Amino acid sequence: MADTEAIAFPTNEEIHETLRKVEDPELRMSIVDLGLVYRAEIDDQGVVTVDMTLTSPGCPVGPMLQGMIFHTLTQMDGVMDVEVNLVWSPPWDPKTMASDEVKMALGIW
Repeated sequence: MADTEAIAFPTNEEIHETLRKVEDPELRMSIVDLGLVYRAEIDDQGVVTVDMTLTSPGCPVGPMLQGMIFHTLTQMDGVMDVEVNLVWSPPWDPKTMASDEVKMALGIW
């Protein structure tokens, strides 16, 4: 018996909001608010692609963050798989990419 119900995928906005729960383990701040997530989109097969960067190319928590993102997003209904890509362009700049709250917490103005 074939399933005739269409799978309801989360919206890109819902994915972005879910990613707010993922915190940089060193800074204890949301990776979204830090400006580390450049793109998070779901395709029509339920595969989420996340393009993100790290606070520095040598950041030791990169693999941990990738795993945290994968685990968090695969818990969402309709997400079939997650691909997390580390990108280095543009380079992360908290002065222009971080939220005002993060800038204030980090003393950046």
